[in-house]
Amino acid sequence: MVGTIAAVVATALIVVGSFFLLVGTVGLLRLPDVYNRMHATSKATTLGAASMFLACAVFFGPQGESLTAVVGIVFLFLTAPTGAHMISRSAQKMGVEFAGGATWPGATDSTPEAPADADPEGSDAESAD
Repeated sequence: MVGTIAAVVATALIVVGSFFLLVGTVGLLRLPDVYNRMHATSKATTLGAASMFLACAVFFGPQGESLTAVVGIVFLFLTAPTGAHMISRSAQKMGVEFAGGATWPGATDSTPEAPADADPEGSDAESAD
């Protein structure tokens, strides 16, 4: 009886995880710029993958395989927001602008800030040749 309940709960978690992974994939394909795509993939796919890991943990019970799934959930929740933040920060430093005229918080226009190592004169070593 416990096996049947665990199988039903695992199936429900797989369905929920598949839904969120589908939402993240559609967001990746349909949203207009890197910031929106990054948001869709990091939030929805993290929840979807965590649901899949949790389904594995429920199905296999408290033995070794479920511990691997729980470690996967912890690793996912630690690395996905960090990776999304780094992608967003890199896009900002590369000058990628928002779609639709949105701006950075506190900025008067949508122009991203100059990189910290940028040359204020606008020249670089290659142009001096």
